[in-house]
Amino acid sequence: MTTFKTYELAVEVFRLCEQLKLKGELKNQLHRATSSAVLNLAEGAAKPTQADKRRFYAIAYGSIREMQAILRLVNAAEQFVKADQLGGAAWRLMKATK
Repeated sequence: MTTFKTYELAVEVFRLCEQLKLKGELKNQLHRATSSAVLNLAEGAAKPTQADKRRFYAIAYGSIREMQAILRLVNAAEQFVKADQLGGAAWRLMKATK
């Protein structure tokens, strides 16, 4: 079985973000963005065509950018660094599936 490193990093970022003590709408929005990244990476990996993979990876990338914006707003430096690494990995996936 091969390891999908970008997916594993997304799960790690999800878990790191879940530890943040946020309230209200930002907590909800961060949860949706982090879970969207994980789920779209997983679904994209399962798609049979490059075009389908790229579409789901692009959605995941958008969710990652959203999570980065929230992490900047709440000054979550550790999570932001990991999310930045995840963003780079997702960008490379998206570009590799042309």
